[in-house]
Amino acid sequence: MLGLFAVLALVAGCAGTTAAKELDPPHSWREMATSADRERIRDWRGAWTTALAQVDASGQSARLAALGPLMLPDSAQPGPALPPGDYSCNVYKLGAKDANAADFTRSPSFTCRVTREKDMLSFAKLDGSQKPVGFLFPADETRMIFLGTMMLGDERRPLDYGRDPERDMAGALERVGPNRWRLVLPFPRWESTLDVVELVPKG
Repeated sequence: MLGLFAVLALVAGCAGTTAAKELDPPHSWREMATSADRERIRDWRGAWTTALAQVDASGQSARLAALGPLMLPDSAQPGPALPPGDYSCNVYKLGAKDANAADFTRSPSFTCRVTREKDMLSFAKLDGSQKPVGFLFPADETRMIFLGTMMLGDERRPLDYGRDPERDMAGALERVGPNRWRLVLPFPRWESTLDVVELVPKG
C-alpha cells in the first residue's frame, strides 16, 4: 500500500509535491480493505444501534435529537461525493469503551481537507493530536467508503494502511443535507463505539 498512501502526506501538507505522482489507487475499496475493516463496514448498523442505546441509557438522547439528521442512521441522501476544499469539522463520539468516560462527547471545531488526486478523493484532518487521513472510494448512490490511518501527535507521515490494525480506520461518508456531510466510523479502535465526523464547507 506504500504507493497509495504516500500521497496522504501531501494531502495533510506534510510531504513534497512528488508524492501525488506516485498514486496508483485500486479501483474498489474491497481490493484494499483488510478483513477486519470489511467486517466493521458490514456491521455499521450494529455500531449505530449499540452506540445510540448507550447514549440513551446515559440520559443524553435530547442532545442527539437536537442534531437532526446528523445522528439518524438512515438519513443519508443521494450524491455523497463532496467538493474538494477545506471544511469545518466536529467529531462526535458515541458510546464509551471506558466505564468512567462519557457516552456522548463533541470535540472543538477543527479544519479538515478534501483533495482530489487522480480521480480519487482524499480526506485529512489537519488539527489536533489525532489526525485521520485516508481515501474515499465510491460505494453506492448514498455512500463512499473511507479507508485510512490515524496520525498521532507531531508525526509527519501516515503509516501505510494495513501495517498497524490499531491505526487502521474504516467507515462511510454520507451527505445529510445540502451542504452537510458526515464521516461515520463504526467500532473505532479507541475510546468509543461510533464516531461521527460532521463536515461543513468553510467560507
